[in-house]
Amino acid sequence: MDSEASTRSSSSTIRGLGGATLVSIVTCLGALVGMIVAVEFFDLRSSCGKSISGMITSDFKPIGNALDLYKLECGRYPTTAQGLKALIEKPSSEPVPAKWRQTMEMEPLDPWKNPYVYKFPGSKDPTNPELISKGPDGIEGNEDDLSSKDP
Repeated sequence: MDSEASTRSSSSTIRGLGGATLVSIVTCLGALVGMIVAVEFFDLRSSCGKSISGMITSDFKPIGNALDLYKLECGRYPTTAQGLKALIEKPSSEPVPAKWRQTMEMEPLDPWKNPYVYKFPGSKDPTNPELISKGPDGIEGNEDDLSSKDP
C-alpha cells in the first residue's frame, strides 16, 4: 500500500506541476502575443502618419496647379486675404482680376476636414504661394503642421 500511495502522491504531484507549467506557458505566450500586437499597432500608427502626410503632399500638387492657372489667367496669385476661395469664385476684394475663371469646384480640405491655409507671399519663399495643413489638432503654428514648402 505504501508503494501504491507513493505512486498516487507522485502522480498527483506531476499532474499538479503539469497544470502549473501549462498555465505558465499560456501566460508567457499571452504576454508575447500582447507585445507583438503592441509593436505592430505602433508601427501601423507610424505608417498611417506617413500615408496621411503623403495624402497631404499629393493634395498640394493639384492645388498648386490651380494657383498657377489662376496666375496665368489673372496675372498674379491671389492674395492671402483672397485665399483659395479665389479659385472657386471671383474675388471681390482688391486686386480684382479683370480676367478670371473658376479653377476649382470647392475649397480643398486636408485629411482632418480642415481647409488648407493659403499664404502669398509664402513664409518660406516670397515669390511663391504656400499651402499649409494645420495637422490633426487643427491649430496653425505648431509642430504637426505640414507646408507645401517643407523638404
